[in-house]
Amino acid sequence: MNQEMPSFHGEDVEPSKPEDALFHVLPVPFEESVSYGAGTSAGPAATLEASCQLELLTLDVVPAEYGLYTAPPVDCSGRCEKVLANIERGVDATLGLNKIPVIIGGEHTVTCGVIPALKKHFEDFGVIQFDAHADLRNSYQGSELSHACVMRRIHEQGIPIYQLGTRSYSVEERDYRQEHDIAYRDAEDIWRNGHDLNLPDNFPEKVFITFDIDGLDSALLPATGTPVPGGLSWYQAMWLLEQIMESRVCIGFDMVEFAPIPQLHGNGFTAAQLVYNMMGYLVKSDRNRRYHNLS
Repeated sequence: MNQEMPSFHGEDVEPSKPEDALFHVLPVPFEESVSYGAGTSAGPAATLEASCQLELLTLDVVPAEYGLYTAPPVDCSGRCEKVLANIERGVDATLGLNKIPVIIGGEHTVTCGVIPALKKHFEDFGVIQFDAHADLRNSYQGSELSHACVMRRIHEQGIPIYQLGTRSYSVEERDYRQEHDIAYRDAEDIWRNGHDLNLPDNFPEKVFITFDIDGLDSALLPATGTPVPGGLSWYQAMWLLEQIMESRVCIGFDMVEFAPIPQLHGNGFTAAQLVYNMMGYLVKSDRNRRYHNLS
């Protein structure tokens, strides 16, 4: 069953029709392969509720001026494969209008539903991942569609990936990363050596950003299923996002693995601000403005 959720940014912004909105917000309250802390199914509603408290101005721009459409929540009942197909249809509809999908999860497995829709519309693209974990396991707890396997499933489709903020992974994941020469910057490297993006020269021009919120330091945002200390600070994450938008064309992004803690409502605001800032860096970027025909 779909749960009622507010529109992104609430009453501050008159919701746009799908054909008029640059950003299509797609809530996906999916949670199946939880392996430690639970609660990601409540992430989309909490993020949208908190977004009603955001200021319109961020990063000296007003992303909402380019139109916000919040779609009904994706039906997450039934088997995982059915849910992924529902996500694919929602993203496909957005891309069919030449708009930017903004997916709010839910567990990280939701990204597996986004990729097939992107492949229908773009011949060549890469995925840039913010995450505490590599998510490169072949299977986890008996499932190949676990949140711990999402980047493995994406990479197996021949899609280049780049990992940022990682700091907790298994021997299997380390070996897979080395065997396939997957580019990355672990969180400790970023803290020690600076926040330069350092994307490989041959990384695709078009990118999808998947932001597992546990990529942020758990002292900043503990409301996630598998928090890990030593993650990215707020401004490290922002400066990396800024560099991505300046150097690549963003064709969409998601924010996943937010598991609200009732007593810490500020975490919801942080999640909503993260989503809104990703919109902001996109509309500030000359490269993205040209590609998306923004006046």
